[in-house]
Amino acid sequence: MLRIILFTLLPLFAFCQHDKTTTMQDWIYPYEVQKVVLSDTLELAYIDEGQGEYSLLFLHGLGSYLKAWQQNIDGLSQQFRCIALDLPGYGKSSQDDYAYDMKFFAQSVRAFIDSLALEKVILVGHSMGGQVAVHSLLMDDSRIEKLVLIAPAGFETFSKSEKQWFQSLVTPETVKATPEAQIIRNFEINFHQMPKEARFMIDDRLAMRETPAYDHYCAMIPKCVSGMLEQTVFDRLPEIKQPTLIIFGQNDLLIPNPFLHPNLTTESVARAGQRQIPGSQLMLLPNAGHFVQWEQADRVNQLIMKFLQ
Repeated sequence: MLRIILFTLLPLFAFCQHDKTTTMQDWIYPYEVQKVVLSDTLELAYIDEGQGEYSLLFLHGLGSYLKAWQQNIDGLSQQFRCIALDLPGYGKSSQDDYAYDMKFFAQSVRAFIDSLALEKVILVGHSMGGQVAVHSLLMDDSRIEKLVLIAPAGFETFSKSEKQWFQSLVTPETVKATPEAQIIRNFEINFHQMPKEARFMIDDRLAMRETPAYDHYCAMIPKCVSGMLEQTVFDRLPEIKQPTLIIFGQNDLLIPNPFLHPNLTTESVARAGQRQIPGSQLMLLPNAGHFVQWEQADRVNQLIMKFLQ
């Protein structure tokens, strides 16, 4: 039961196709991968598709990587420049003994924007990536025109004792000890109905367990979770001045946490966050879970296009 509670905190997505002998640098991506060096120890992998007035910068969630945005990039790159990152430690970006907290990720995002000299940036963040997007914006909002938050972490708040409980449970040892059946279930609960085309996430995560990258992954995830819990954004949401679109799936099984906050609903958490951001828009999409941009990709793309136009 503890493992079930632990891994319903936020989604843990896998990576792309590879065999047991390859490294992440050998994995096949659906787009041409580019890289930018931000420091002696930090190199970010990204894809850059399409062109247009706005540059959409996609930030993935906990345990995910840039392929999580494939269906959105396919649809939106016809009208906009679409850039998706592998955050530090994920995918083809560099791995090191980084802090892996929200401020570190936000600093990396801001350095990336500066390095590519991006203008008219639209930050699009999912789950943990949503919390990173807010931190990035509040750190420096120059050149950021608008904000799109998709099932963002940070709207649901936790007490001190709840944070301590999470941090005591999410350790490298508990992550690594998660059995195969629970890993499969962890993916499935990200969706209202997990589509067949998303099953590669399960296969790839299980394959990653057999590579050296898995030890790094298991050490990184607790740092990310601790960063989300300790570097909160809810009380700072009123500082956001940019137009903001918020999207949640009505069937989200991860927000709110069903064990700690059984009396809350996804809508109540979403509206609490929306009220904090002046002038923000909220859309709740039916028949979609936490990974709403995958299950309702066409609808999410339409909402983003309307929001930008």
